[in-house]
Amino acid sequence: MFNFNTFKQKSPQQRFLFILGLAMLTMYVVLGTALIFWKDIPFEIKPTYRILFGLLLIVYAVIRFFRLINQKDN
Repeated sequence: MFNFNTFKQKSPQQRFLFILGLAMLTMYVVLGTALIFWKDIPFEIKPTYRILFGLLLIVYAVIRFFRLINQKDN
């Protein structure tokens, strides 16, 4: 799974991209959760589509998370 020793051996650029990937992961999860639970969204969208889009964002974040963890060094 995830080995912290390989994280220490990465170059500064690879570490920065890893942290940026974690930040984007967090953004997608927060945005998806906000779409699901925020009732008074400032734009019109049906509740069904709002929940489906929120779930889609969270699933996309999970996929990105597993791709980020399992990426191989070039």
